[in-house]
Amino acid sequence: FNCEWAAAHFRFHLPHSDLAYALQAGKGGTRAILAAVQAHIITHLLFTRDTECTHLERLRRLGRCEQGQALATALAETLWAAGGGDRAAVCLVTAPVTMVPRQGCRASSFTERIRLFEFSEKAAAQGFISDHINCFKGEGSHGLILFLYSLLFSRTLER
Repeated sequence: FNCEWAAAHFRFHLPHSDLAYALQAGKGGTRAILAAVQAHIITHLLFTRDTECTHLERLRRLGRCEQGQALATALAETLWAAGGGDRAAVCLVTAPVTMVPRQGCRASSFTERIRLFEFSEKAAAQGFISDHINCFKGEGSHGLILFLYSLLFSRTLER
């Protein structure tokens, strides 16, 4: 992954603003993933979240906590769909490990620290993602790369 991908993470516009529901997108290949997740965020905010606000107000009146919850729901929905509706995998970065790469391979110091968590219940996957949402939206978290790996493992390499 290039520097653009390494720096990419899920980041919303300011809470309680006209674009509080919208993810900020940089340039390049990361925008396609952000657009797909953004569609799930809007769907959640407009049609599944219980609120008395009108449709437009639902999107504008988001606080930081609601943004995180909407993102967690969108990520879980996407991973669950990738897993065929019966599984999801979530990749997170763990503490550094000391590992000697195989001959001919180069250590990246990122990939070697990824840990895979698998779920057979959608609610469990969503709860886990919600508990670890900063791993996807924090500065320097490699959030989009982690989500891309999660998508691949949810879908399975065979499929």
